[in-house]
Amino acid sequence: MATIRSLRRAALALVAVASLGVAGAAPAAALDWPFPGVPSRGLPTAQELRDALGGPVVSPSTSVGYGGAVSSVDALASRVGLEVLKRGGNAADAAVATASALGVTEPYSAGIGGGGYFVYFDPKTGEVSTIDGRETAPAGITPDAFLDPATGAPYPFTPQLVSSGVAVGVPGTVATWDAAVDRFGTLPLPVVLAPSIVLAAKGFPVDETFRSQTLDNLQRFQQFPDTAELFLPGGDAPAVGSTFRNPDLAKTLARIAARGPSAFYDGPLAAEIAATVQNPRLAEGSTLPAPAGSMTEDDLAGYSVAEQAPTHVSYRGLDVYGMAPSSSGGIAIGEALNILENHDLAAEDTGSALHLYLEASARAFADRGAYVGDPAFVDVPTETLLSQEFADSRDCTIDPAAASTRPVAPGALDGVGCATALTAEQPDTENVSTTHLSVVDKWGNAASYTLTIEQTGGSAMTVPGRGFLLNNELTDFSATPVEGDPNRIEPGKRPRSSMSPTIVLEDGAVKFVVGSPGGATIITTVLQTLVNRIDLGMTLPEAVAAPRASQRNTASTSAEPGFIEAYADDLAPFGQQLTPSGDTFTSAAQIGAVAAIEVDPSGLMTAAAEPVRRGGGVGLVVTPEK
Repeated sequence: MATIRSLRRAALALVAVASLGVAGAAPAAALDWPFPGVPSRGLPTAQELRDALGGPVVSPSTSVGYGGAVSSVDALASRVGLEVLKRGGNAADAAVATASALGVTEPYSAGIGGGGYFVYFDPKTGEVSTIDGRETAPAGITPDAFLDPATGAPYPFTPQLVSSGVAVGVPGTVATWDAAVDRFGTLPLPVVLAPSIVLAAKGFPVDETFRSQTLDNLQRFQQFPDTAELFLPGGDAPAVGSTFRNPDLAKTLARIAARGPSAFYDGPLAAEIAATVQNPRLAEGSTLPAPAGSMTEDDLAGYSVAEQAPTHVSYRGLDVYGMAPSSSGGIAIGEALNILENHDLAAEDTGSALHLYLEASARAFADRGAYVGDPAFVDVPTETLLSQEFADSRDCTIDPAAASTRPVAPGALDGVGCATALTAEQPDTENVSTTHLSVVDKWGNAASYTLTIEQTGGSAMTVPGRGFLLNNELTDFSATPVEGDPNRIEPGKRPRSSMSPTIVLEDGAVKFVVGSPGGATIITTVLQTLVNRIDLGMTLPEAVAAPRASQRNTASTSAEPGFIEAYADDLAPFGQQLTPSGDTFTSAAQIGAVAAIEVDPSGLMTAAAEPVRRGGGVGLVVTPEK
């Protein structure tokens, strides 16, 4: 299989890449090609790469038209995906191309040092498939890995634990790209990655979001010399309007393009990743503990994605598909929708509809915490949690006129009526970083892909000379080992995630593709967007832009200032407490950053991204409506 893939790459890459157009605003940079040690066969020449970058960058948050659509948080990444669609690539090709571009332009949220979840719809078969590319714990990890041996207590979460080798999981992104292109795509991996090689080598203009995220991580990045050298040129965050270039990442991506995933999971790069995890290199005088991890080259060589069936529920006559465990997103959203199915939200007043949304969210999170983990280690009762009968038993614990005392108990799997189980719940530690993209092509294929390196800035550790940050994904495990906790640390286990790439079908065709970054708030962000669009009469752009609140089974509900201003009075009679949102690693009090697409029965596509959050996203279509 590897030989066939290599021949396919070599035979097709040069011709296809020569025809690919990629937009960019940065001035040309010297590009030394072929890179030392990288076979040039099947890859574009230096001049072809230089010629590929050009043309204006358009950045509308919403576009309407035909022929294919891409939505993401970044203008260049969306343009990369759109160009792949224009040149005949399908949704899988465009999704991987967009994701790899996001790894260049959004390096603090995603990249080859992380992992993610890929959901794909093929109209020819009518099937929705998924790829679990979640990071895994190394074989040498122990249940007490997050405990400080000097005190026996967990390391302080930030910055001590997240900025460490022990927090790094075996990355799954490169394997996900290869699996997605091989199973669903029409173009070889070198063609799909070529635009990102261009972007990394030639650079992109720094915007306010990139600079502010760098400043948010300034003190952490300063602790790691290799990271500071890459992201803090001259000791400071890059200035807005300057060009950020990452030739080391261009070389790394080129090696992966030429050799496939083995360039990442075997050989020198794998050895360097393992060495970085085992021996975090700190700046002289740093007091950061940065406990070492146990990842080895064998852990990397043994990584594999899991290809599995999606979750599925029916809501208002629509088929909603999501990601099954190790992600909790599909189960939590599905359970909440099943609860809300019992209520005609469109007929409720604003306060009542939002109250029910918050209460359904709290119960979904209670059950997520009690029952969901890596299915290779935990017997997850997915069928029960997604059944309407279970949702009915949870719905009857909701007082339609008053907020519950939270945290609420999880539901009893074998209970009758309103039975609950008395199970302790571990707190969530997921950060609000991550990124998401949505793609639909002219044939009706659709991809919903959420990927991450966890915290904004990941572990803050850069693999020396390779141009990318490593994740801190293992901090998604429960910090304290508790017997019976489905999310406790175990070797080879995937930590529970909230990533929720979602595809909604109507009569067997794509209706919505939606997802978001945001850690544990991803679940409520996707849920609220669907409720806004399906139940509350909003258009897709309105549903994406609307102010958000995230109830995660806590006493108070985290809410954006705009939500508090608009709806606090409506929710006050129900006793719902709202607290302004915020996060340790970001200066913006925002929840999520949706990238979504809607397709109407005529084939008209609406690509909607955030108009404001995270600096605004970009939704593009192949042929705009006239």
